[in-house]
Amino acid sequence: MTPELRHLRYLLAVAEHGNFTRAAAELHLSQPTLSQQIRRLERLVGTPLLDRSGRAVRLTDAGSVYARHARRALRELDQAEQAVHDVADLTRGHLRLAVTPTFTSYLVGPLVAELRARHPGITLELTETSQDALESRLLADELDLGIAFVRTHFDGIAATPLGTETLSLVQAADGTARPSPVFPADLAEYELALLNSDFATRGHIDDYFRAHAVIPRIAVEANSIEAVIEIVQHTALATVLPDAVSADRAGLTAIALDPPLPARTAALLRRENAYESAAARAFTRIIESWPGPGNTE
Repeated sequence: MTPELRHLRYLLAVAEHGNFTRAAAELHLSQPTLSQQIRRLERLVGTPLLDRSGRAVRLTDAGSVYARHARRALRELDQAEQAVHDVADLTRGHLRLAVTPTFTSYLVGPLVAELRARHPGITLELTETSQDALESRLLADELDLGIAFVRTHFDGIAATPLGTETLSLVQAADGTARPSPVFPADLAEYELALLNSDFATRGHIDDYFRAHAVIPRIAVEANSIEAVIEIVQHTALATVLPDAVSADRAGLTAIALDPPLPARTAALLRRENAYESAAARAFTRIIESWPGPGNTE
């Protein structure tokens, strides 16, 4: 039988006071009950832990070794309880979050700023990745939460809609008046810089081109939305970006398409029936009260 934690506290109290009577008073026990419990501990350990032969009760050599480990065990238990409390009240914690690329450009910054303002003790591990990889990592318990789009999700993924994201044709804002809206038949006049086919956003754009029989003139393909933005800001190339990105970036102007690209629904993704940490719950509260991915004001 393993000693109980109370037995460790009893032993240390007797050792501190050198007296069963004073230790019993501190512990709110009767002296006979305390003596009985210490005897039980000694039987469990298999050796005397207290020397009762003198006027003061002292630890035996074995008792000194045992008490040293008992103090350490109780100290670590107290630290563990404090750590749990810290996590529960969000003075510390860790969040593993992944996002698909367009959200890095306009949504992640404000959300992380809000998280830091409310809960500065929470550390964040942020990953930008494709939606397929994001959902796979959620299922493998390598992530706590993801921000992506509503679609046919992998089995085991739960999605909470957050709001809609709209997209427009975007060029550098050089002061030149441009026709608006732009019709699909006119898109062939524009040379484009687009994300490559690894991105869900590119698939969404390609679907629009196919639906309207547009053969795009693609001059640049990139695997970074920041690269696309930089290229468009410094060239005559156009691109297709979420309206929230073009509204938030100096040097870009959005041109409406008619008909517009279908809006996409952003979603907070998690693994179904998974344990949700206090940090994940805190971030969920922040993002679910956010005005939406298309309105970060």
